[in-house]
Formats: sequence, structure tokens, C-alpha cells
Amino acid sequence: MRPPSIKSIQTNATTKKEEEFRTYNITETSERVIQHYKDMRTYQTVEFYNRMEKKYSFENGAYRRLMTIEEAFEELENYIDASDPDMDQPNLLHLLQTAEGIRKAGHPDWLVLVGLLHDVGKIMFLWGDGADGQDGYSPNGKQWALGGDTFVVGCLIPNDSVVFPEFNQLNPDMANPHYNTHYGMYEPNCGLDQLKFAWGHDEYMYRMLVANECSIPREGLDMIRYHSAYPWHDKGAYDHLMKPDDCERMKWVQLFNKYDLYTKDGNNELRGEKMKEELWPFYLELLEKYGLGGKLKW
Repeated sequence: MRPPSIKSIQTNATTKKEEEFRTYNITETSERVIQHYKDMRTYQTVEFYNRMEKKYSFENGAYRRLMTIEEAFEELENYIDASDPDMDQPNLLHLLQTAEGIRKAGHPDWLVLVGLLHDVGKIMFLWGDGADGQDGYSPNGKQWALGGDTFVVGCLIPNDSVVFPEFNQLNPDMANPHYNTHYGMYEPNCGLDQLKFAWGHDEYMYRMLVANECSIPREGLDMIRYHSAYPWHDKGAYDHLMKPDDCERMKWVQLFNKYDLYTKDGNNELRGEKMKEELWPFYLELLEKYGLGGKLKW
């Protein structure tokens, strides 16, 4: 499949201009966001990724809880992302805004479902703690392994492609000669799927969907897995590690991210009774269609 032209995208009406989104400045960005990225750059290492990969493994039938998507939404109802400078509203509202923006634009229903599910991996807070950057609902809590722009661990963190590059030197792996070079622990052109991006909701949700054998196409799974990898899909970092077909995959992620970013606003009308009576029956049908109805492994 080829993605539609990004220029043709029509997103929800918003009072903010495009250049007003994703404004990261050490003197103007809120202290909670700055601290989030400082922690993220300090603690997201190869060792941490490997530890989280083991903790949240689905191998050999492992899971932490059986739960429906609707039950997961109930848990996320009051979650606010500490890394997001554009949204001080519950994460569920953002998911609905993204999905409805994609739906109104007439995209395939699997893409609408991706909009609804893309941030649900933040449910990891149920099993996390402060030491692992997964300690819950509060924006005052440590969430550096739940959300935020992800970068590749195990190679040099690119100063020209990440927000707050002044924090790169805090990462212990940048003092390790095995990790602090252009290629680090990777082979040239090893491919996107061989890279370990900083652990967060993206990687967890991707693994959860695969473990539950959903039928969302690869393009949709890529959107979920890599939508926070802004150094890659927005700044063009890691070209030296890509395979030829990874460029086409990036275009799908870029398509999705226009909706992920530019549908954010404070409009609360999608929640409450409107969600239950008008929207949820439609999304229940989509969940069933793509193999995500009923109790799922989390």
C-alpha cells in the first residue's frame, strides 16, 4: 500500500497554528516537560530497554492482566501525559480526537482504529513504578518510560534531531565506546525493526497487539510502534541504519502523525454521554473486526 499525500490531510479545526505545536525551548517550555526529557535522556539506556523487554514480555503465553479495550480506557480516563506541551487534558480525549479526525477524513477503518489505540500502551503505569518512570496518572509523577519522543538506544544520540540535546551527555551509554558511535551496536542498513527505540508505550502496545494476533495491517502497526520516534520520521536521523523499504514505511507514520499532532485541542465534547451513545458502538465493531474484541492479554 502507498500512503495518501500528506498535503491532502484535513485535520480537526483547532485554534492553534501548526508552528505553535511541539514547541520545546529550555526557557519557555514548562518545567514538567523539561524534567521529563532530562529524565528520559538520563535513564533510557540499552540496559533499561532490555529490562523492560523482559518485564513486559508476552513470550510463552505470559501477560500481566486480562482486560478489554473498554476496561483499559477506563483505567486511562484520568491519565495526563507529562511529556506533552500541547495537551493538559486526559489522554483518552486525545485518542478520540485523533480517531475522529482520521474518520472524518475518510481513511480506511483500520487507520481510524489505530488513532483510537495508539497511546493505549501507557496502561503500563498499572505495573510500573517511579524507579522505572511509569508511576501513574499525575503529570507530577515520573513518566519518562511511558511517553515522549523516542530515540535509538545503543548508538550516538543525534544532537541535531532530538529535543533538548543538552541532556544527551547525561546518558550513561554515551560514555560507553560500544554505544557512543555513529553505528553503535548496530550494523549499517540493518533495518528499522532491528533498532531499539527508547522504551515506552509505543513498543509495548505494538507487542501487545501482535501477542493478541490482531489483524491491523503492518502499516498500522508501524504507526503505533514508531509514532513517537520523531528523530527518525520528522528529522531524518538514522538513515544510515535504514533498509530501502523503510522509507515507504516512514511515509505511513508521517501520515498518521499529522492527525496525532494537529487534532489536539481542549474541546471536551467527545467524552461522557457522546462517547457512550454515539461513538463507542462504532469502535466496538472495529475492535471486533480486527480481532480485538473481548478480554485481551496485557
